[in-house]
Amino acid sequence: MTHGTRVLRHNQGVVVAVVACVLIFCVQQSIAYTPFSYFEWSSVVTNAGPLVFATMGLTIVMILRGLDMSCGTTLALVNIFVVMNPAETVTGQIGLCAAGIALGGAVGAVNGYFIAFLRLQPVVVTLATMFVLMGGNLLLMPTPGGQVPTGIVATFTYDWVRDILPGAAVVIVAGLLVWYLVKMSRFGTALYATGSNEAAAFANGIAVVRTKFAGYVLAGLFYGVGGVFLAAQTNTGDPLIGSNMLLQIFTAAILGGVSLGGGRGDLLGAVFAALTLVLISSALLNLGVSSDWTSMVEAALLLAAAIGGSLGHIRSIRSTMGGLMPRRGARQSRPQGAVRPARAIPELVGSRSTAWFRRNRQALQLVVPAWSLLLVVLLLVVLVLGSRNISVDYLDALLTLSVFLVILGLGQGAVVMMGGLDLSIPFTMTFAAVFLTTFADGSNMAMIWAVPLTLLIGAAVGLCNGLLITVAQLNPIIVTLATNGVMQSAGLLYTGGFVQARTPTMLVGLFQYRFLGFAPAVWIVFAFVALGLWLLHASSFGRKVLFAGSNARVAHLSGIAVEKTTVLVYVLSGTCAALAGILLAGFSRRATLDMGESFLLPSIAAVLIGGTLASGGRGHYLGILGGCLVLVAVGTLVSGAALPVALRDVVYGVLMLAAVLALRERR
Repeated sequence: MTHGTRVLRHNQGVVVAVVACVLIFCVQQSIAYTPFSYFEWSSVVTNAGPLVFATMGLTIVMILRGLDMSCGTTLALVNIFVVMNPAETVTGQIGLCAAGIALGGAVGAVNGYFIAFLRLQPVVVTLATMFVLMGGNLLLMPTPGGQVPTGIVATFTYDWVRDILPGAAVVIVAGLLVWYLVKMSRFGTALYATGSNEAAAFANGIAVVRTKFAGYVLAGLFYGVGGVFLAAQTNTGDPLIGSNMLLQIFTAAILGGVSLGGGRGDLLGAVFAALTLVLISSALLNLGVSSDWTSMVEAALLLAAAIGGSLGHIRSIRSTMGGLMPRRGARQSRPQGAVRPARAIPELVGSRSTAWFRRNRQALQLVVPAWSLLLVVLLLVVLVLGSRNISVDYLDALLTLSVFLVILGLGQGAVVMMGGLDLSIPFTMTFAAVFLTTFADGSNMAMIWAVPLTLLIGAAVGLCNGLLITVAQLNPIIVTLATNGVMQSAGLLYTGGFVQARTPTMLVGLFQYRFLGFAPAVWIVFAFVALGLWLLHASSFGRKVLFAGSNARVAHLSGIAVEKTTVLVYVLSGTCAALAGILLAGFSRRATLDMGESFLLPSIAAVLIGGTLASGGRGHYLGILGGCLVLVAVGTLVSGAALPVALRDVVYGVLMLAAVLALRERR
């Protein structure tokens, strides 16, 4: 193999990104009403600027075999920081840009510390950071507003050489030059080596921990540039502007040729991938396609790029489908070769209560911390709001508000126990609520048919997630993030962007009436908890989930159909999301196109606070129930004390990170 062939093969992701950009550009020009001009070139580069730098940062994290869910909120933080600190002089504006970039680096340093030094999972850490930043951004700037200094706007969005050289292109090229200086250094070599094989890199004398930490700091610095660019582009501050960019950023990173397995990728591919997404948006606009299709197109590109990048690892459909069925002759109720535990003899082990505590010691270790934390929160409610607030009515409100998280906790908990994560919950919930209300339109009789159909839709969404994860061997984060985008577009297209239907009165009555002192929804909580305990801890399905999540290979060799269990877990999560959406429509008495967005992070936080191990293989539904009640109790405390609602997200993130720290596996 020649040197040129090796270089081409090593950079095939970048080549594909460049070719895709050129092809999309040709398509866009073939349908454009006017020939390509300098104005269009400048507009494309300027519009792509923030996405380019966000994708660059995420690409560095993915080279290290990580995922960063906080990239969008970091951009928003830097954006509002620039707006809130006006600078009149040139020196002041240069200092403001430097401070904004440093702020992004500081966020990366926080992520890097927990990931590199404390060895926590990147997804969990960056989700917690995303929580804290979302709430913190809203505390700093509750509503969009402000203005960016003119010099910063001119530097990033105006021409440096009139009608020849846009400033955005200069900034992007400068970012690439910085990257190539880093790439050619010893640190760059260490970065790729650590992402490719951490153990081998350590054996060869590379400071793996420091390399990972520095990599996250470098990614944060690129996010900082993206945040300053975003401020210059929008000329205003918006605390939530980065949240909607997450799908775009991940799509551009995967399309840019970075490997989910780490150790491969280049920031040049990220640049062309970001430009490709902007050109696609322009092409859709020229074709008169509704913007409601945008999320679906981005999700399709994300899945296509992820599948293309993992073609060498995809099993044949025949072999995978074989894995969806149990091995012939294998006992599915108990792993093959497992020994039935001998019945304890009370005279030898002590009293029955002692024996019970010994048998259930591990479960208690998972369950007790969440319930102890709940007692602490309830004590704070008494101290802050007064003892009169702890009453039957408070208990009814607490359990009623927790019904959604309790249901989501079962599905999300099962997914996390398998070592995955379901990010498709928000818009699966939303679509379920929208579909039910529009199908029934206030009719209780129609609701009898609408509810099963809605649950089937949720199960179908979970089935698609499970099959893509098992058959195509894709990362669960990528799959469910893409599915969430598909469901977002599906809701917009199904309703035309506006929901006018009414919620059936029977569904509203679950939260309006009382039965034995409690709303009917509370009794649903009790029934669902009983179902969840049986499903996860008394059935063969629950044992398979825990065993497969602990060690999938050993579970497979023991006769468990791991792929089938994985698919069923995601079907369960999709069904739970649909059921939660149905009940949310009843609670809200109407459906909106964003009503499920606020439930993603709490559903994950409740599972982790409830003692479930983020890497899978350990967890208990009673602990998850305690985590759900803790989050709802914190929400009622914040509301009752008249504190900013955004503070709740900050508390959620801190609790989530604290729970993961307390339960982390020490090596």
